[in-house]
Amino acid sequence: MAKKFDWNEAGKGLLTEASQIKSYIDLSDEELKKMEEILDAYPMCITPYYLSLIDKAAGEEDPIRKMCIPSVSETDMSGAFDTSGEGSNTVLRGLQHKYHATALILSTSRCAMYCRHCFRKRLVGADSEGETEGNIAEMAEYVGSHPEISNVLISGGDSFLNTNEVIKEYLDRFTQIDSLDFIRFGTRIPVVLPERIYGDDELLDMLEEYGKKKQLFLVTQFNHPKEITQESIKAVEALRKRGVVVRNQTVLLKGVNADPAILGKLFKQLTSIGVIPYYIFQCRPVTGVKNQFQVPVLEGIDIVQKAKDMQNGQGKSVRYCMSHPKGKIEFVGKTHSGKVLMKFHQAKYDEDAGRLFTVEMTDTDCWLPEDIEYGDVL
Repeated sequence: MAKKFDWNEAGKGLLTEASQIKSYIDLSDEELKKMEEILDAYPMCITPYYLSLIDKAAGEEDPIRKMCIPSVSETDMSGAFDTSGEGSNTVLRGLQHKYHATALILSTSRCAMYCRHCFRKRLVGADSEGETEGNIAEMAEYVGSHPEISNVLISGGDSFLNTNEVIKEYLDRFTQIDSLDFIRFGTRIPVVLPERIYGDDELLDMLEEYGKKKQLFLVTQFNHPKEITQESIKAVEALRKRGVVVRNQTVLLKGVNADPAILGKLFKQLTSIGVIPYYIFQCRPVTGVKNQFQVPVLEGIDIVQKAKDMQNGQGKSVRYCMSHPKGKIEFVGKTHSGKVLMKFHQAKYDEDAGRLFTVEMTDTDCWLPEDIEYGDVL
């Protein structure tokens, strides 16, 4: 009999309450109350599998713990909730069209695990679907009527937290659109709940079937070598055997992977299992995130370059970028005069397409202002 993932079983042991993490953090009554206040604003959800990756002996310095267990730093209200202009790019509830060739779908507000560095804290874990909506037919009609759109990215939340029936509806409708070259799913499931993939033949059969109509890509997020386990490798192998191309987007995170040796090891291990790293993103200045996880850009450039120096041709293809309201901007490197050379990898506005420019940044600058001052390249 074909395997089917048991959602009820997966729900057992999920950590969602402050009282449940007292065995992982020594909390006083006052600290427990503070934690409960944090969770009222920014929910917590940790799978038993991901929890098992925490090294208790490492205490607060454990990178897995930092990514899943809340810190009191999340009460810092500096920053913003929408740092890349998602609201201004929304054309239908749940559908964004920022770049000509790409449509982004927020298919759900739920994730198997709520990452503490999440840039959609305004949305993820909300009781209401909010910006997301199940109006799949209407979204497909929009995409079909805009032939400049050549791919869709189905994200969330986590797109693989949708049921197989919902995923099938997305695939059924969007594989029929001639102008689409491929379909992408944004999901951290291979990292936080890998059994949802290798333990569900129905899902895998469906991906293989629809993958014959349109190429399917799965974009995931491994941030630390400790996340590459036999379980996660098993999920990746299951996808690749069914023709799904798996690629990785890492977020540069202080205290997690902001070290050339760690980042370099991550890229090498990913390429060795057939997962090609193609972006490392600057952590966004999100409320409750920026001062906890952001790395200064000048430091980040050095870290990424040293990590890339450890790679072969596949690992060297990774780009260090930021998702800015004006587009996806690549940090190319430092000039001889000490400025940062940047390039629009993708631009919201035609006049910025492919633009090369320089900016002056201090040792503490972690982001660009919305009104960028474009310096000369030479």
